[in-house]
Amino acid sequence: QVQLVESGGGLVQPGGSLRLSCEASGFTISNYTVNWYRQVPGKERELVTWITSSSGSTNYVDSVKGRFSGSRNNAKNTVYLQMNNLKPEDTAVYYCSAFVRLVLYWGQGTQVTVSS
Repeated sequence: QVQLVESGGGLVQPGGSLRLSCEASGFTISNYTVNWYRQVPGKERELVTWITSSSGSTNYVDSVKGRFSGSRNNAKNTVYLQMNNLKPEDTAVYYCSAFVRLVLYWGQGTQVTVSS
């Protein structure tokens, strides 16, 4: 069964850093594009970045460009989101997702809170 599990969230001060993990089971994550989204309660889920399978390149929305970066560890079947220079507006639940065999899968999310 396909499963995605996010971890690594927490409370950080503005300007701090976190690395989120998205561990996959039931499929080889390196063969698929992985998307990172974030959501604030009561608001739409927002695309943050996506990591392609063919080239491994990472793309970012303008609000996080230069601050966030993605990577893969194929041995651990895990994708990461490194978040630097965090801002209060980055506070959200962060989700990873992947479209696997005609189904879009989501993890349970991990909370990121940026506050003094």
